[in-house]
Amino acid sequence: MLEAAGIDAGEERVYRFLVGVREAEVAAVAGQVGLDIAQARGVLGSLHDKGLVGRVAAAGGAVRYVPVAPDAALRPLLLRGQEALEGARRGVEQLAEEYRAGGRRHDAGQLVEVITGVSVIRQRLRHLAYGAKEMQWLCKAGHVALPASENDEEWELLARGVRYKAVYERALLEEPGMVDNVAGSIRAGEQARAVGTLPVRLVIADRSIAICPLVPGGSGGPDGSLGEPTAAVVRSSSLLDALIALFESQWAAASPLHVTDSGELADFGGSSRPGGHVADDERYLLSLVVAGVADKAIASQLRVSQRTVQRRIQVLMQRAGAATRTQLVWQAARRGWLS
Repeated sequence: MLEAAGIDAGEERVYRFLVGVREAEVAAVAGQVGLDIAQARGVLGSLHDKGLVGRVAAAGGAVRYVPVAPDAALRPLLLRGQEALEGARRGVEQLAEEYRAGGRRHDAGQLVEVITGVSVIRQRLRHLAYGAKEMQWLCKAGHVALPASENDEEWELLARGVRYKAVYERALLEEPGMVDNVAGSIRAGEQARAVGTLPVRLVIADRSIAICPLVPGGSGGPDGSLGEPTAAVVRSSSLLDALIALFESQWAAASPLHVTDSGELADFGGSSRPGGHVADDERYLLSLVVAGVADKAIASQLRVSQRTVQRRIQVLMQRAGAATRTQLVWQAARRGWLS
């Protein structure tokens, strides 16, 4: 029972006997617990060194042993035991990491794991998300395993404080329902940017592991059957460092996406707004324009007419003194309208 405190079975029997009788000489202890005199003296000496028993002088120069109160005697031993266990746990973790690092140096299979199948990829993505503090995404048009509309856990994890940074490809924002979907994620706390095209799909969790699709799936063999998508799970390595650098370069080149509280465009009220300021709804429209989303797609997603979108863009161009949309983008950046 007391092994966790560093007390072996023989010491525990002697200590329990003393707790019951309150004090006893060596001979009495030996007779009651089945030890010879030398063994009993050794056990009592060990208990004394551990602070569980004390010695008192008796008549005729004899020594009697008395137990120290269990709560006072055992608490320090238990605390030391807990500290030792924690130290051992840290040591095991360090050894395990050294073992994994050594394995990775000698076995490329531990650096890059190939997984196949929609359900397997989805499961791994969700496992990463629920164990992470920060998720970084490069989101291309189309999907391999997890459509944005089915990424239900993101809003839950954003509410828990997990950071999400996502770069969206322009063509993805033009897919039906995507502007509303992205707007909802931004309102929930996602940091989102957009760019014309992305080289790859990519997910990075805590800058320590990444998932990158290899084969998107589609026509397989000559019989025209559908092949399963395949992805690479990349762990700490120079390859992972390169993928992190790729995300950071795309993030730096992308333009921020902004939304209003309602997620919809409101009437700008003409060009009477002061030239140095833009409202949230104007910033939302500008972010879509800068991202290169087509007028028709913006109008369809936001449920307004294409003519309305064009008119509001003209209002912004007039306020910025821009003759073209390219000049509008430049002026918006110079004036900090998208900050």
